[in-house]
Amino acid sequence: MAREVFGEAATLLYDGLVLDDLDEHDAGLVVTGLCLDLVSPDPGAALRERARRVGESAGEHHDPESVARCYAICVRLFQL
Repeated sequence: MAREVFGEAATLLYDGLVLDDLDEHDAGLVVTGLCLDLVSPDPGAALRERARRVGESAGEHHDPESVARCYAICVRLFQL
């Protein structure tokens, strides 16, 4: 079941061109964040919180504004 869910998520990300504007580093961090948050008890809340945190502090992201936007898009795309 997990493979099916993550396969569908990957397809939505790819078809939606969600990660296309990110460099490889940031895209990898987004995918890692998604993997962590999609298995949480409330994935929508977890993704919204991650987007908020990234938007407030660049941390290890090269383009935090675009990364935060990707997480927000994922919340809508995955209907969370």
